[in-house]
Amino acid sequence: MKRTLATLFLASSLILTACDTSDAEYDTDEQTEPIEDNSDDTSEGSADMNEDNDTNEDTDDEDELIDEPEESSYLYEVNENDIATIQVIEGEEANERVALLTYDDAPDNYAVDIAEVLVENDAPAIFFVNGMFIESEEGQAMLREIHEMGFAIGNHTHTHQSLPSLSEEEQTEEIMKTSDLIEEIIGERPRFFRAPFGQNTDHVKELVKEDGMVLMNWTYGYDWESGYMEAEPLADIMVNTELLRPGANLLMHDRSWTLEATPQIIEGLREKEYELVDPDLIRSVTPEQSESEETD
Repeated sequence: MKRTLATLFLASSLILTACDTSDAEYDTDEQTEPIEDNSDDTSEGSADMNEDNDTNEDTDDEDELIDEPEESSYLYEVNENDIATIQVIEGEEANERVALLTYDDAPDNYAVDIAEVLVENDAPAIFFVNGMFIESEEGQAMLREIHEMGFAIGNHTHTHQSLPSLSEEEQTEEIMKTSDLIEEIIGERPRFFRAPFGQNTDHVKELVKEDGMVLMNWTYGYDWESGYMEAEPLADIMVNTELLRPGANLLMHDRSWTLEATPQIIEGLREKEYELVDPDLIRSVTPEQSESEETD
């Protein structure tokens, strides 16, 4: 009888275990030629910026959890030489023919609409935020909505000034104030930083690294140039420029013509067999920082 009860108890335990699963006014013109760090040129540009859902299953078998390999959450990284190109991390297997969509000066007027278009087209992107736009309740609500749609939020400073023209204290204020605001609103700090006009200083580089962000400029962009402030020519140049290459980092802004052009840009990139890379797969810490976190 005891043997029978033990057998029934064991069978019941196995059955239960098996079932237990579960966009302020300012100059936003971008420079048409590559710029160097510490440049005093405050125009931002269209050419190369060559500048320095997993489910966890609950189980009572702890050995199975220990033996399961832990997959890396990052497949891509920003090239350290041009701080723009998205490349596959050495040792990882991923599609190299990717492009990254980014939108600066958000959330001004059209950022939420752009985000909705991206959702409709299943297209990931980064929205780079100016802190001055998220001081109001309206701006905060817009940022929260964009984030809740699943988009990555980046830091684009507070007032979009040329950082080399500021003191180190002012540079810190421009960056940290925005990161703090973003964290207050969406509950997490930004992982990506883009300097206005692509101008970084040594102080900015160190500060950004310490705050867990990665510097990110861009490969090309055109939507601030007079000839491309309409959807058709903008979509055409964004897809057919000679600067489009694997790992391209596309710069766009919170503008009405960019909103209108976005579906065509997505379609054109996909017709050229480019995959739109998910920012969640882009590493925002150095390999040394990653190793340190793993050993903590």
